[in-house]
Amino acid sequence: MLIRAIALIGLLGAASMLHGQAEPAGSRAGDLKIGGGFSSAHSDYADRYNGGAAYFDFDFLPHLGVAGEFHFVKDSSDLYEKTYEVGGRYFRTYGKFVPYAKVMYGRGVFNFPPLSDGFRANLGYNLMAGGIGADYKVKSYLYVRADWEYQTWFGFQNSSLSPNIVTVGAAYRFR
Repeated sequence: MLIRAIALIGLLGAASMLHGQAEPAGSRAGDLKIGGGFSSAHSDYADRYNGGAAYFDFDFLPHLGVAGEFHFVKDSSDLYEKTYEVGGRYFRTYGKFVPYAKVMYGRGVFNFPPLSDGFRANLGYNLMAGGIGADYKVKSYLYVRADWEYQTWFGFQNSSLSPNIVTVGAAYRFR
């Protein structure tokens, strides 16, 4: 009788470990897009700079993610602005259209014009940036983007540098 009671308790205990639900085979930590594009900047130091950009978005919640960007824009006289930024982004999805807003912090490098002795200064500054844009899903793995960003560089020649940058590009979404 004692052996039957122990066997019954063992079977009832083992039954609690059994369940009919399947364990998930895998899960995604988020949604990653990596892309690049053409950038044009209007700066308050000089008129217009053109160049390129590279960016990534990692969306880890339904409407929140992390964004990183690199811009390199220059004019015809070798003045250039180079920026590295990272920050947060808030987005919504409306079918194939994904508008977003972003706030970023980073570092910018400005290459000044040469002095009369030929010396050229190349200095780095901290910056804050905010912007808006939209992605359009062409395919499940391909997005095109239009982006506008306003930057404020701190301590730039006893004031600040505030370029507006427009970027048009495309990104690959990793699935």
